[in-house]
Amino acid sequence: MRTTLAISLLALGIGQAFAQASEPARDTAEDAFQWLEEVNGEKPMDWVKGQNASTRKTLENLSTFKSIRQDMLSILDAKDRIPGITKIGNYYYNFWTDSEHRRGIWRRTTLAEYRKADPKWDTIIDVDALGQADKQSYVWHGANCVYPNYDRCLVSLSVGGGDAVIVREFDLKNRTWVKNGFELPLAKGGMDWINRDTVFVQTDFGDGSMTTSSYPRIVKLWKRGTPLSSAKTVIAAEKDDMSANGFGVDTNGVHYDRINVQHSFYESDEYLFENNKLVKLNKPKDATISFFGHQLLMKLESPLVTSSKTWPAGSLLAIDLKDFRAGNDNFVALFTPSDTTSLEHYTFTRHYVILDVLDKVKGRLIEWKFDQGKWTNRQVDAPAFGSVSASAVDPDHSDDYFFSHTDFLTPSNLALASAGSDKRELLKQSPERFNASGLEIAQYEAKSKDGTLVPYFIVKPRDLKLDGNNPTLLYGYGGFKVSMTPGYNAGIGKAWLERGGVYVLANIRGGGEFGPRWHEGALKEKRQRAYDDFIAIGEDLIARKITSPRHLGIQGGSNGGLLMGVMLTQRPDLWNAVVCQVPLLDMKRYNKLLAGASWMGEYGNPDIPAEWEYISRFSPYQNVKAEVKYPNVLFTTSTRDDRVHPGHARKMAAKMMDQGHPNVLYYENIEGGHAGAADSGQRADKVAMEYAFLWDKLAREGAEGAAK
Repeated sequence: MRTTLAISLLALGIGQAFAQASEPARDTAEDAFQWLEEVNGEKPMDWVKGQNASTRKTLENLSTFKSIRQDMLSILDAKDRIPGITKIGNYYYNFWTDSEHRRGIWRRTTLAEYRKADPKWDTIIDVDALGQADKQSYVWHGANCVYPNYDRCLVSLSVGGGDAVIVREFDLKNRTWVKNGFELPLAKGGMDWINRDTVFVQTDFGDGSMTTSSYPRIVKLWKRGTPLSSAKTVIAAEKDDMSANGFGVDTNGVHYDRINVQHSFYESDEYLFENNKLVKLNKPKDATISFFGHQLLMKLESPLVTSSKTWPAGSLLAIDLKDFRAGNDNFVALFTPSDTTSLEHYTFTRHYVILDVLDKVKGRLIEWKFDQGKWTNRQVDAPAFGSVSASAVDPDHSDDYFFSHTDFLTPSNLALASAGSDKRELLKQSPERFNASGLEIAQYEAKSKDGTLVPYFIVKPRDLKLDGNNPTLLYGYGGFKVSMTPGYNAGIGKAWLERGGVYVLANIRGGGEFGPRWHEGALKEKRQRAYDDFIAIGEDLIARKITSPRHLGIQGGSNGGLLMGVMLTQRPDLWNAVVCQVPLLDMKRYNKLLAGASWMGEYGNPDIPAEWEYISRFSPYQNVKAEVKYPNVLFTTSTRDDRVHPGHARKMAAKMMDQGHPNVLYYENIEGGHAGAADSGQRADKVAMEYAFLWDKLAREGAEGAAK
């Protein structure tokens, strides 16, 4: 299958330009720090710069800062990293950054050349050079090339790292920007190919064209050689919907033009655009669909009752598209979940659908072949522990796929596999980036408040002393169906594990580790369960004498940043250090800031009194108190984050400082978007601050506290 939809819901690049989207709402009566929501205002930026200077001075003076920063920079700029590749036409493309290319180069090679230890690459676009020529701080957001000749590409570039992008058409054959080609100014959103001379476009068309989530509600059809103003509207979603977008799909010789209207984060309608008409597909609103030739695949998020049986939530069903459109329900199940399994991802080759399944949060692959109208399957031989993944190489022409495997102590590898066979050709092996000798991985369970057993992974020395004195970092997310799976993180290994720290990864509810039931177990009014799960893991680590509160720190970003804020305010006694990254924190106003309204399906609507009643119990900004002693906390965010508003972190830090809490640090990278950094130098800097802070509080100060 070839699909040009390459933007996840969390990263939807649709909406108004950053400067416009950042204007705060005007209800300042109850919030003394709402002025900090004015992202680029002179007064807020003066505050940010003052905090940055103070925090840098504090953290750069820590004994570990310089060495961690240098280690991180060496890892991020290493020449022997595995260059991930995508086949476009006859070449294999890669986007690469290093010390010589801070913003990166888009380059290509052949498979024969890629097999070599030191492949020769042909640079197509140099983002650093382009930024210098245009006097812009560009950050690469990808290239979308038209099927089947791949001679024209829609290149997306952000300014400073935010989700908002400019889009420009690039002639891949002649390596030039297309004069009078398809082009969009800076905005969240973009275009997608219908054919070489026609695109779907969704962007900021002016007043009334955006949803309350700040995403476009209008999809238009735009023909080459005509002004954007003449593009014809295909669909207009409601203002209170989340978004609308159109995209083309090519799979096994069949082309589909699709329209998606996302009503909320988890509910949508899907249409086919045929002969200039919209044809609605009769699917459950919370189900997602994809196409494999003439087969329609549907992943269920809630049970589906058919004439013959009830399919459980988390199932992946297949059916002939003609049968589906005729109202038949003769589905074939490619996956049904168990108590321990869930479907994480799937990819298409020419004749196979390859499923990436989690079993007790450990990865395995299943191949399904569609031949002469029938489905057959086989298990793929793969390592029993860790994370495995499959990604089709050229789904229109072959059954080859890229196979990768990793775990906390095993560097990633990339192999070339072929569906139907267990033979694999190792293409690249990432070298070890830290000393893992003497370390081991274990998986434990903690009993949550309601009795649910919640798993977590722990990486620790084999001879760990169970005396409660081990500096331990617990990481969590717990939302939006995102699964936390084992993976090799050289930064954590070098900055934390190699120094003697213990690392823990939580698999709390809200994530996707056990399918829809695990996610739905912490939705809206049940949100506290995710927080209870995380607390239970912290308490379990202490009960096992792996660590103690003075040596236990926690870290999380985005929704995980909200988790950190809740842990800070609900159980300040359990932790000695908190790193809260690009967080949501003011849950009273989150739906009024940037993309916040799109997440009400996850958290609820604070403007509805009954829903604010439960949201108010965990909203960190409303629950932080002057009289409570809180652990050391470092807030990090980015001025250019146009997804989660930097005002969340700004206001929380300012409020805590105003309340007199002495142990609050704040750092805001001026660039970087939701990732928090725009290049390897900024990333190394950010990681060094965070891990120097954690080591100082959990190892040095923790040891000093124990001595007293």
